[in-house]
Amino acid sequence: MMSKALYYLVIKPLSWLPFSLLYLLSSFLYVVLYKLVGYRKKVVIRNLTASFPDKSDAEINQIVSRFYKHLSDLIVESVKFFSISKRQALQRLHVINPELIDDYADKGQSVIIVGGHYCNWEIIAIALDLNIKHQSVALFTKLNDVFFNKVMLESRTKFGIKMVTTKDSARYFEQESRDNTAIIFGADQSPTYNKNVVWTHFLNQETALAFGTERYAKKYDYPVLYGAIQRTKRGHYSFELSLITDKPNETAHGFISIEHTRRLEKQILDEPSNWLWTHKRWKRTRKEGESITTVEKEI
Repeated sequence: MMSKALYYLVIKPLSWLPFSLLYLLSSFLYVVLYKLVGYRKKVVIRNLTASFPDKSDAEINQIVSRFYKHLSDLIVESVKFFSISKRQALQRLHVINPELIDDYADKGQSVIIVGGHYCNWEIIAIALDLNIKHQSVALFTKLNDVFFNKVMLESRTKFGIKMVTTKDSARYFEQESRDNTAIIFGADQSPTYNKNVVWTHFLNQETALAFGTERYAKKYDYPVLYGAIQRTKRGHYSFELSLITDKPNETAHGFISIEHTRRLEKQILDEPSNWLWTHKRWKRTRKEGESITTVEKEI
């Protein structure tokens, strides 16, 4: 009941507001999250300090402040997506080079798109399917709250994308993924200890990379594209695709995992405040017998 009340009395009515008013709310939310509550502020500062050891405290604090402004915008934009129109969705995401992926669709070739939690990744779920020829498919972790899981799925899938739970991903790849699909992976979260990983250095730290993207690419021989999202102005985003490999089985073990991580790292270094610093990315530590993988290029 609490979930339904929150959605119908607060979230849904707010989603009907124009972006201009929602950004006023974002400015207020910034003060609450950063100045008053300090939402996960210790985690943010710890992550940034470890990632940028050469930056001064003043520089770190500047990034922290810009990050909470970004986070506040991210929250209100995500609320807006519950009621956003197709016209607005098309206006707010510009795919720079759709021909790169559409060439594969014309040949009936399914592909994998991999990216990270940079800028507003939710706009990809809302609008990507409107911009490419493939059937877009996103893998997601099911929410524990049954009601919110339902309304989130309804919101994300209203313009064509298909959502598949990570639990069902193996079945999906085996039975349906060949049907001219573009499968989207968000590959920058900390993998659990029961997952196979590749170890590398990312943002000056030893980092475990989830191996799912590379594993599925090699098993089904799907080309892998990196999707780089950038903010062009407040509430508007570009999405640029670049090829990692169209011959995954000719790459060295770890190449795909490390390469998409390097491309995300470059984005973060260019503008650190746009990444999701509140999550505990480095929970997993390297055990004895696990080694850093060094792969510079394809075989």
